[in-house]
Amino acid sequence: MIIGVPKEIKNNENRVALTPAGVAEFKKHGHTVYIQSTAGEGSGFKDEEYIKAGATLLPTIEEIYGIAEMIIKVKEPIASEYNLIKKDQLLFTYFHFASSEELTHAMIKQGAVCLAYETVEKTDRSLPLLVPMSEVAGRMAIQEGAKYLEKPLKGKGILLGGIPGVPPAKVLVLGGGIVGTQAAKMAAGLGARVVIMDVSLPRLRYLSDIMPQNVVTIMSNEYNIREAIREADLIVGAVLIPGAKAPHLITRDMLKTMRPGTVVVDVAVDQGGCIETCTPTTHENPTFIIDDVVHYCVANMPGAVPYTSTLGLTNATLPYAIQLANKGWKKACAENEELKKGLNVVDGKVVYKGVADAWNLTFESVETVL
Repeated sequence: MIIGVPKEIKNNENRVALTPAGVAEFKKHGHTVYIQSTAGEGSGFKDEEYIKAGATLLPTIEEIYGIAEMIIKVKEPIASEYNLIKKDQLLFTYFHFASSEELTHAMIKQGAVCLAYETVEKTDRSLPLLVPMSEVAGRMAIQEGAKYLEKPLKGKGILLGGIPGVPPAKVLVLGGGIVGTQAAKMAAGLGARVVIMDVSLPRLRYLSDIMPQNVVTIMSNEYNIREAIREADLIVGAVLIPGAKAPHLITRDMLKTMRPGTVVVDVAVDQGGCIETCTPTTHENPTFIIDDVVHYCVANMPGAVPYTSTLGLTNATLPYAIQLANKGWKKACAENEELKKGLNVVDGKVVYKGVADAWNLTFESVETVL
């Protein structure tokens, strides 16, 4: 198969979808790999390393899309890429269709095969291609939140861990999945007082067992959330419903009950956000303020630490990408239930229910396209 890796062109997206080591693996299986020039530089990989691994460099994104049977990316295509995508071309990347109606309709129109990292799902319901970036985003949420609590950045002027004789900050984490767990660990490690909420009692029991003493678990419901946000200094939104829009756990009216300078970090913003007032921002302009509450809503947080993120992501995606290349997407998805669940839009049909529901589109069973 002919594999194409374009350079990411989303604002401040420095990750790359394939490392030189990944190129070598594809070559070992007899595939041809084209990399757009300088695609890996943001992550610390030089063109020479890709050439040495066996890739062919092409200077433009148009040439990459023009020649490849499978495009491997990190982030969803943006508007300038839509018309480059060919009918029946396989795109393997993060899509987050439920947060973008424009992207959904564009991929339907292009007739592409859209296999989304974020909905590849194991039998235990874990999301193997979302986990590494969720780990990065969860840890970064505290790193960034601590920074924006500083007074020059319009925060409360609170040091997350406090000092002897001065209490630490109060951190509220909504959601006890991968993002929430990592965020709570980081906040606790810095000495903050942490509350983590989830709707699953078994999950809360597990978290209560593994977390240090400065982390408290509380059942997530509207009453408890309204009470907790009044005291919180930093709030992390870490709720995910695979392939679907995140629910709004904090609504616009709740902001007025928070103290001025509170910081909210909505990691779920690429799935619509779990804080109603959050809209996607970029690393260039990461925050905005509503009702004296600082909102940090960067949709590609791991892009700020591209070396770590690229290695973490490609460790997870490469085995699946090799299967797709070796067998072709139809056979690979028919034989692997995990990959089958990654199919979202195929030949103009929406085959993932969460996406169809998000935009009131006709849902067709994935079996109709295999």
